[in-house]
Parts: sequence; structure tokens; C-alpha cells
Amino acid sequence: MTETAMPVAAPPPASDLPGLAAGEEAVIALRGVSKWYGEVVAVSDLNFGIGSGVTALLGPNGAGKSTILNLISGLIAASSGVIDVLDRPVRGNIRIYRDIGLAGEQEQLYGSLTGREFVRLNAILQKTPDAERATERTIAVVDMGSAADRPLGGYSKGMRQRIKVAAALVHDPRILLLDEPLNGTDPVQRASLVALIRRLGDEGKTVVVSSHVLSEVERFARNVLVIVNGKLAAAGDFYAIRERMDERDHMVRIRCNHPRQFAAALVAEPVTTSIRFGGDGRLTAETNDVRRFSLLVPVIAQREGIRLFEVQPVDESLASVFSYLVGK
Repeated sequence: MTETAMPVAAPPPASDLPGLAAGEEAVIALRGVSKWYGEVVAVSDLNFGIGSGVTALLGPNGAGKSTILNLISGLIAASSGVIDVLDRPVRGNIRIYRDIGLAGEQEQLYGSLTGREFVRLNAILQKTPDAERATERTIAVVDMGSAADRPLGGYSKGMRQRIKVAAALVHDPRILLLDEPLNGTDPVQRASLVALIRRLGDEGKTVVVSSHVLSEVERFARNVLVIVNGKLAAAGDFYAIRERMDERDHMVRIRCNHPRQFAAALVAEPVTTSIRFGGDGRLTAETNDVRRFSLLVPVIAQREGIRLFEVQPVDESLASVFSYLVGK
């Protein structure tokens, strides 16, 4: 008896992949990509393309964003599907690795090394011409010159984020993958990193940045891939996706010095639908108009003489919003 092979559907051409504008060439292309660990599915049947400029991977914690970046960088192999970077398979391709810079979310830094030694080590491992000069140039780019000779073990979270970006940039890669790079940064550090990300995109590099914070993404990316439960929920222009997200109620966590006074002022606003109190001066507000609410918060705080220490979307709320996108 002759065995007949089952027909296999051809993967979509790169030009037809979600995430790409009409006529845009894919620098990174995923076709039918899944990754599972035993019975746990990390990402499932991903099809999308990424061109030059800045693209955000947006989704709640645990959505699969880090897995996607590790797949694109070749650190892990896909369980099924095809991943092409610069029109070539990425896994095991050393030449392509030299075109990629990765700043992962997990911090496995050598605490005894100084920042300068850490960046120089990455330059040497990438066989960067004139490693010393490249090291100094990149440290200056992330504004870490004053702390470059201090041990990594004494760095703050924000400083570690910036030195990781320097190490990812030191060999001047065409593609930069940044996993939650703004986590733990103060407002000045955050503004500096956002400006750097935008500048690299304007220079023609392909920059992929993961984030679970909608307001962060708005500052540096127009092109967005929304990831929910390991699947692609939406792809395209940030503002078009944002309009769909804003149809749902949002939860915002606020920490201030007078939470009950602030809650009373917020409840008086029609955009506030509920308030819950937590510890340490925290409250959680639910709003049916997140844009209007985000504008009102600082205005009300100034009017009431209240100091704000934190204003942050609640991750569980984002998960609900992203699930709503899947349902659409």
C-alpha cells in the first residue's frame, strides 16, 4: 500500500504577514510559529512580520513576549513553524547573531565586573573591530560614563537596564531586541531610553521592544503587535489599536500621600466608576475613559495639594482588555 502525503498549506509570503504596511519588507518574519514545553504552550501559531523602525510587543505579563524575543534571537528553537531574520533562518546562524543585539529581561550579570568591563566583554565576544572604542562610544550613548567603573553588583535597577542596552548595542547590530527595558527606571532614565529607542528607529534599525504598559508604548512605537496568551491578538498602527482598547474599562493603581482625600475627588468625576483601597497609600481606580482619566489625575492632584508617587495601569486590567481584543 502506497502512503500518500497529506498536502501542507504554503506559509503566507512575508509581504502578506500581519504587522507590515503595504509594500514593506520584512526584516523579521514568523510563519506558523509555536513553542511548547511539555504540555505548556508558550506561543501558538504566530504569523507576523516586522520591518525597520520601532515595533512594540504589547501584552500582559506571561503573554509570551519574552519567548518571542528569545525565538527571534535564536536563543531557543521553535517547536514548529519558520522564523526568518534578514531572509534567512535564524537558529544556529552565527552570522545573523552578529546582526542582533538582545537585552533580556532576566538579569544574569557578573556582579564583580564593572559596567565598562561588561560592555567590553560583549564587544570582544561579538568580535567587534576596535572593541575599546566601541565600548566607550556605547557607554556614552546610554549616559553611563560616570558609573562605568563601578561594579555591576552595586548598580540600581535602572542602571542595570541601561548597561544591558549598551552591551546589546556595542557591536552596532541592525536588529535590537529589548525585553521590558523601562522596568525599574526613574523618570529621567526612562525619558533617556525612550529617546534612544526612537532615535535608533529613525536611523533605520529594526528595534523590537516588549512592554505591558500601554502608556509607555505610546511614547516610542507606532507599530504594535498585541500578544495575548501566546497568540497574536492585533497588529498594526498603535492609535487604531488603542481606540479598540479604550472601549473597555481600565484599572489604574495610584499611590499618593492622602489616598482617601484623592479617592473622594476622583469619585466625583464621571469617568471614575469605582475605587478600591489597598495598603501603603495605594488605591485602585476603575475608569471608563482612560484617556480622560489620565489627564485628570495630575490636575486633581495639583488642585487638592496631593503628592503622587505612582500611577500605573494594573496588569490584570490589561489582560482583560487584551482578551476583549481577541473576542473582537
